[in-house]
Amino acid sequence: MAGPLTRRLLLPFLAALALVCLPRGDAGACPFCTMQGQTLTQDVSQASMVLVGTFTNPKMGENFGEGTTDLVIESVLKKHDILDKQAKDVGGKKVVTLKRYVPQEDKKYKYLVLCDVFKDAIDPYRGISVKADCDIVGYVEGAMKVKDKKPGERLPYFFKYLDNAEVEVSNDAYKEFGNADYKDYRDMAKDLPADKIAKWLQDPNTPAFRYGLYASMLGHCGKEEHAKVLRDMLDDPQKKLLSGTDGIFAGYTLLKPKEGWAYLREILQDPAKDFTQRYAALRAVRFFWESRPDVFDKKELVAGAALLLDQGDIADLAIEDLRKWGRWEMNDTILELYEKKSHDIPIIRRSILRYALSCRDVENVERPNPKAKAFVEKIRAKDAQMVSDAEELLKLETPPPAAAPANKK
Repeated sequence: MAGPLTRRLLLPFLAALALVCLPRGDAGACPFCTMQGQTLTQDVSQASMVLVGTFTNPKMGENFGEGTTDLVIESVLKKHDILDKQAKDVGGKKVVTLKRYVPQEDKKYKYLVLCDVFKDAIDPYRGISVKADCDIVGYVEGAMKVKDKKPGERLPYFFKYLDNAEVEVSNDAYKEFGNADYKDYRDMAKDLPADKIAKWLQDPNTPAFRYGLYASMLGHCGKEEHAKVLRDMLDDPQKKLLSGTDGIFAGYTLLKPKEGWAYLREILQDPAKDFTQRYAALRAVRFFWESRPDVFDKKELVAGAALLLDQGDIADLAIEDLRKWGRWEMNDTILELYEKKSHDIPIIRRSILRYALSCRDVENVERPNPKAKAFVEKIRAKDAQMVSDAEELLKLETPPPAAAPANKK
């Protein structure tokens, strides 16, 4: 049980790393990015007023959180009429008093301040600190100019800021990619500077969570020597278990399909490999199934995922993928797992039942098989509630599992 238990403990950690990246019913997110969410472009668009400046003269109020602080305005990114009414001229600079106590007066930083206007008063609701020499104004103004363009036309702007020295800027640029679907950056990635991306991947200061995106980009614009960069990362004991390994698998395989697929199979079929490594390999297989079906025959991908079926700590994930892909020809193999001692784990048994229920409800024009129906009824006789719960959960899924085509590729 040590393997399954370890995986159950690891999954929340992996989910936190991947955030909302677990593929891939979510069509609006990068498959290899571990950071999505609200961007500065969206923040500025929603704010009533956006100012950039430094804080000074903080005064604490009587109650916790109360007080005032002056904002010495350097730039106005988004203006509201209230600013002309409430701003004061102090030494040739515009100053506005905000009803927030900000204790720090560190001159090394300035702030981008997002404000609402409520009852004729400025209501600052978020402040983002950046280094004083950061051109946050130029970055945001440029971002606003491209905000209405198609993702593939917007992303080249943000690519230029992925290695920006200011973490708020570089992370915001990364989130722009994180919020984009793979198809949005697939074509533009072909023209990216491969040597620059390779240097990012080889730089020890590059955050590990960015590896997946960078490696997948390199898989589109790289050459033979860049494939070696990715293979070295996969063979590096310090990197092969980190977040983003699925993107490294995908990038390497895009550059060298034959070698990459052999490497993926090697990982998938070896239960001695760390769970995180095998899970990353499975995610790469998902990527080729869902986003790049032009690279491998679907039967190869099914065979790759099926290598995990005999492994008790990860079989349920492979079963779920095969179910979602409508691979009902795997029916006999999957149902037989139910009686294996190594698979006598509730989450695996539920995945097998879900597969059988979906297979039972689909008219399989290629291989009609009554075993799924008989299997479900057998389980229902033992645990009717378990079957009922599984049926209800499957009804909530949209879209339902696909029927297997008559002529699969």
